[in-house]
Amino acid sequence: MKFAWIDLRTVAPPQVEAVVDAAVHARLDGVVAADPALLATLPPTIRKVLLPAGDVGATDQPADLVAIVVTDTDQVDALAEAVRTGRGSGAAVVRVRDDRTLKLACAAAVALPYTVVSFTDPTKIPLEIVIAAADRAPGKLVTEVADLDEARIVLDVLEHGSDGVLLAPADATEVFALARLLQESTPALELATLTVDSVAHNGLGDRVCVDTCSHFEEDEGILVGSYSSGFVLCCSETHPLPYMPTRPFRVNAGALHSYVLGPDNRTNYLSELRSGSTVLAVRADGSTRRVVVGRAKLESRPLLTITAHSAEGVAVSLTVQDDWHVRVLGPGGKVRNVTELQRGDELLGYLATDKRHVGIPIGEFCRES
Repeated sequence: MKFAWIDLRTVAPPQVEAVVDAAVHARLDGVVAADPALLATLPPTIRKVLLPAGDVGATDQPADLVAIVVTDTDQVDALAEAVRTGRGSGAAVVRVRDDRTLKLACAAAVALPYTVVSFTDPTKIPLEIVIAAADRAPGKLVTEVADLDEARIVLDVLEHGSDGVLLAPADATEVFALARLLQESTPALELATLTVDSVAHNGLGDRVCVDTCSHFEEDEGILVGSYSSGFVLCCSETHPLPYMPTRPFRVNAGALHSYVLGPDNRTNYLSELRSGSTVLAVRADGSTRRVVVGRAKLESRPLLTITAHSAEGVAVSLTVQDDWHVRVLGPGGKVRNVTELQRGDELLGYLATDKRHVGIPIGEFCRES
């Protein structure tokens, strides 16, 4: 579980009280301060991290952790020994500016319960090295970030990310924004089994290929449908095809009018997708993740329409390119070529109970056909 610490050491004094209140209200993990008296005012629901300006002992301090700036491996060893003997909390701060301090950060991340790292250079390569070095270590890595944009990047580096981030917010608004960032996850969906009713050949129309910035798994695709009430799981081009190479970043998704399901239960028309848009990648077991669109290709092709229904009788429709190479997924991740679908075949899909206005769920009457 990712977490965040709020750094009060550089927050403007008029903003400190509001920032602390926001951190407590948003249930962030911890607050970092150089003043023990400030930490003493905090409730027990938030971790108190003392990062003193000078040498301060860990005893009789109103802090859960006392973080020590370390400059050599002897200090790391001493902190680790203090943890083993119950005489310290084992929190180190390492300023990474060269190869020596990078190795020191790796050693601390492996040996200590908490390691706070900051980097003088803008590249994330040193952070990747520390994350890799501490991959199976039990301790927590906390990375100092300059702003929310950097926090988002740091939390995703190497697909693992830093365990936590340390941010000095400008005001309470940034605290709440950081809390929302930590909660950005994509919950699993309960997929439905759909039964094909018919497949109709429509003639020429415009369809969209969605090229993402991620590789899809073999049982993964995106949810697309003509109606806001139901979607079909469209397969990515991860499986071998005759006459052309695989393109594991692509989904030949459907006609331009179609809805595609994105994060936060929002939809877009396929025609609206642009470089930088986000959609949900969905696996056959219902697990999801955000993927970034690198390009959306709109081209004229022959189309066909698949109509299907759920066990509850919900109608689902999908219009796609009329070609054997275009595929959808069935139960268990079975790959089905759209031109070979027959009445009674089973597909994987998703049923949405909400009607929509500009992609936003809304409880209103709406009939689609």
